[in-house]
Amino acid sequence: MKTDRKILQKGILYMSIAMPLLFLGPVVIHSAFKNPNHPYYFAVLGFGIITCLSAMMMVFLGLRKITNSLFKKK
Repeated sequence: MKTDRKILQKGILYMSIAMPLLFLGPVVIHSAFKNPNHPYYFAVLGFGIITCLSAMMMVFLGLRKITNSLFKKK
C-alpha cells in the first residue's frame, strides 16, 4: 500500500491553513467580548465565530485528506 503524495500534500496544505485560524478565531472573539459597547461588536463577534468555524472545517478536511492518502485503496 503506497501513499498518494498529491492528496497528502493537499491535506497538509489544509492543516497549514487551519493553524493560524485556530489562533486568530479565539483572539477575535475575546476582543469582541472585552468591548460589548463598541459599535462594531456584532461584526467582530461574527467574524470571530466564522473564523473558528472555518478553522474546524479546515482541520476536518485536512485530517480526512491525510487519512485518505494513507489508507484508501485506489
